[in-house]
Amino acid sequence: MKRVVPGILMALAWGALLFFAGPRLFWLVVAIGAWTGFAEYLRMTLPDLRRSLRIGCQCISLLPVLLAFSGSASSVLAGVFAALAGLIVLVFIGYAKIDDVLGFLSRVGFGILYIGICAAHLVLIRNLPGGVAWLAVLTAVTIGSDTGAYYAGRRFGRTKLCPRISPGKTVAGAIGGLAVGSLAAGLTALMLPSGPGFLYAFGLGLVLVPVGIVGDLTESIIKRATGSKDSGTILAGHGGLLDRIDSLLLTAPVLYYLLLGTS
Repeated sequence: MKRVVPGILMALAWGALLFFAGPRLFWLVVAIGAWTGFAEYLRMTLPDLRRSLRIGCQCISLLPVLLAFSGSASSVLAGVFAALAGLIVLVFIGYAKIDDVLGFLSRVGFGILYIGICAAHLVLIRNLPGGVAWLAVLTAVTIGSDTGAYYAGRRFGRTKLCPRISPGKTVAGAIGGLAVGSLAAGLTALMLPSGPGFLYAFGLGLVLVPVGIVGDLTESIIKRATGSKDSGTILAGHGGLLDRIDSLLLTAPVLYYLLLGTS
């Protein structure tokens, strides 16, 4: 129950945000989530970073998300450049307080790419025509994949998928996640008045589930390299926010550009 109840509450809150909140509130919540996720990332990768530098890094990581509200991918690119410039300024200001400058640049820079830019694409999708429906399909892919992978892995899991990175993931789990995630995408599309259609959503699921698995493994690499069990403790029984959104971070940009390419 420690995991079930918070999981249900998170699903309800996300559903309410998708279907009942306007674009501004959605953008604000994504920005808060990106701020929180980046704070967790810094705690894992730069645990001894001074508080002033930590806050500065969190601020610049938000720039792609903040500029995404315009609905333009070029604005996100401008946010990336602004974040890069901000990172260089932070190094100029705090050079004497940073023990490993190159390590600081690379770790913060990757965090901006991994969290800031990817989260910004959730906002870009929301601003597309039918964006709410697409985000609902993306959510179904994520939840369905996680559920299918869990039960298929427990029942049939023998061969490890990436044992050195994530010992718990199995090939059977990945196959189960692919099947259930794609089916969940198709069924969700059928239930939505403005949904994209079963076959199209099912096909997207076949593409997005493997990307989500890579996103999950990416966070596993970070946790394994830093000796972290979870990214944080903000979600009771579920670890940190990054532990919950790691799949979404990579699937959101892929979905956005697939939609642009087929529009």
